[in-house]
Amino acid sequence: MRTRTKGIQLFGSERVVNKQYLGQRIFQRLGEISQDDAEAWLRRRQLEIDDERAKQLRAGADRLWADGAAKYLMECRHRGVRSLETISYHVKILLPYIGKMPMGEICNDSLETFKAQRIDEDEAKNSTVNRSLEVVRTVMNRAARVWRDNGRPWLPSPPLIEMLDEDAQRRPPYPLSWAEQAKLIPVLATHLQRPVLFALNTGARDDNVCGLRWSWEVPVPELERSVFVIPAAEFKGKRDHVLILNDAAWKIVESCRGKHPEYVFTYRPPSKKKPDGKRQELPRRRIGTLNNTGWQRARAEIGLEKVRVHDLRHTFGQRLRDGGVSEEDRALLLGHAIEGMPQHYATATVGRLVEAANKATNTFDRTTLLRVVNG
Repeated sequence: MRTRTKGIQLFGSERVVNKQYLGQRIFQRLGEISQDDAEAWLRRRQLEIDDERAKQLRAGADRLWADGAAKYLMECRHRGVRSLETISYHVKILLPYIGKMPMGEICNDSLETFKAQRIDEDEAKNSTVNRSLEVVRTVMNRAARVWRDNGRPWLPSPPLIEMLDEDAQRRPPYPLSWAEQAKLIPVLATHLQRPVLFALNTGARDDNVCGLRWSWEVPVPELERSVFVIPAAEFKGKRDHVLILNDAAWKIVESCRGKHPEYVFTYRPPSKKKPDGKRQELPRRRIGTLNNTGWQRARAEIGLEKVRVHDLRHTFGQRLRDGGVSEEDRALLLGHAIEGMPQHYATATVGRLVEAANKATNTFDRTTLLRVVNG
């Protein structure tokens, strides 16, 4: 039985699409749906084929920036790039501005509207806008140097994408004084107190603190404690980093042991109300970031809005200097790249570094004086 739309057939009570469109067969059993719904489904499928055909006809510099961005995201996913979520965010906010532009037409001027919107209306800092511009530049560079159509690059050469000046807006480090630390910790949410103290005693970055895994723990029996070896894929320096725990950090880790099978620092979400009115306790989850609303609310409550999560790392570094720890040992503890840096340490070296890390907890409170001297 044939209906009023060519290609949509009715067999009993079921509708079937069987149609040739632009040389491509469309066949789909739609089941018991109305004629209008079947026609709507066919129109959507035809639009998809139109888009696919248009994409196939585009090549090289005529490809849209959205095509290049999608290819770049796919490559990042295949390589296991740990900043994929951040890159995806920047692509998402860029698409309304340059997504439908052919790559051969994109230049520095093409991004002026985007930059103006982000700075003037969204009040984003230059450094934040630059992270988006870096994604644009990476896509364009790969189009010129990596991606090929029949052996020819997508672009003959990448355009110049200029970065905004960050120095004028760069905020200087703000290491916490002991008095400020004593005010901050009690007003933090309970599940944030341990990881914040851990960061203050190890100098570990936000993502390494929140993502710290028990599988990275390596016991050092001679010292009656452990270290954590952060794998290169998870560390900013793209190399394995041995995270040394001083006495305070070790006690924090011990207090978290047994709470979660995978992550060291976790929290329990609020219980969920079930249909019968009872509360269902949810399993513990890893903390996504220290820089959440709880952290921001606590800072504001005690007048420390200028303190960033990264300043916890600066605080540890400042206290190591105050404790007289050598530059080389500070670099090892903080994971700074230095020539000849070992990937793993002998027990004696771990012992020396534990002793050095403990000096951060035995320093005089000199940060107030330093801020006065530095203006």
